[in-house]
Amino acid sequence: MRFLAVVAFATLLSPALDAAPALEIVKPVISQMEGGDPLAPGYEHIGGETLFFSCRVSGFAKSAEQKVRLAYSVQAFDPKGVPIAEIYKNEMDAEVLPQDKEWEPKIELALPTPPLVPPGDYKIVVKLDDLEAKTSAELSVPFRMRGTVVEPSEKLVVRAFRFYRSEDDAEPMPKAAYRTSDDLWAKFNIAGFKYGPNNKVDVSYVVSILSASGAVLWKQPDPALEQSESFYPKPYVQASMNLSLKTVKPAEYTMLIQVKDAVGNQSYEIRQSFSVQ
Repeated sequence: MRFLAVVAFATLLSPALDAAPALEIVKPVISQMEGGDPLAPGYEHIGGETLFFSCRVSGFAKSAEQKVRLAYSVQAFDPKGVPIAEIYKNEMDAEVLPQDKEWEPKIELALPTPPLVPPGDYKIVVKLDDLEAKTSAELSVPFRMRGTVVEPSEKLVVRAFRFYRSEDDAEPMPKAAYRTSDDLWAKFNIAGFKYGPNNKVDVSYVVSILSASGAVLWKQPDPALEQSESFYPKPYVQASMNLSLKTVKPAEYTMLIQVKDAVGNQSYEIRQSFSVQ
């Protein structure tokens, strides 16, 4: 009879144990402004944009004094799992009043994104610890980023060199043929440079214009520099230059670009032909 009584008592207890809610991160929202509406699934963010993120917590425990104690972290990652910004950590210590039965703690913060990012599927990872119940929860929230695909390189290289007729042209010229009244615009990306401490980048380039015989007709007086440090490793350097052709005689020319990577002690050069008519 005693054995049956113990079994019966355990049976009475099990529904109460099963009913205890599990710690959970719920209602994640990514918006374009603080307190803004959730963005539609598949929305593509742009590099340099700030994401306004929020979520709620359910299933948390309360102390005998009706207090909630939570610790959490939030961090965003690129498609390869590399963090794009420093981790954000915080704690929450709040008293729950009798009238706050439906209250759910809220986590919210602004997440900056790097200016240059590869396109693809990113994620925000939230990790949560209930300091009263000694339980944990985690949630991964996906989002998409739009960006430029620049093929990585083990060595210093220039990618996607293009001639343009104006700075704002979306499409490059199919043939680099200018008139003497035009401005020449060239855009390209530099990849394969090495990083110093704190993802330091130290890249420079000099542009020269050569005649058909190879003589230097014009050379950029000072190198263009990209010297910076960042939390997220800069995947490439955007570069551009422009030149007025008003005093240039009609002929065939070559643009010579000489690139240097001071951190990696590398150099690279590229030659591109164009004509003035």
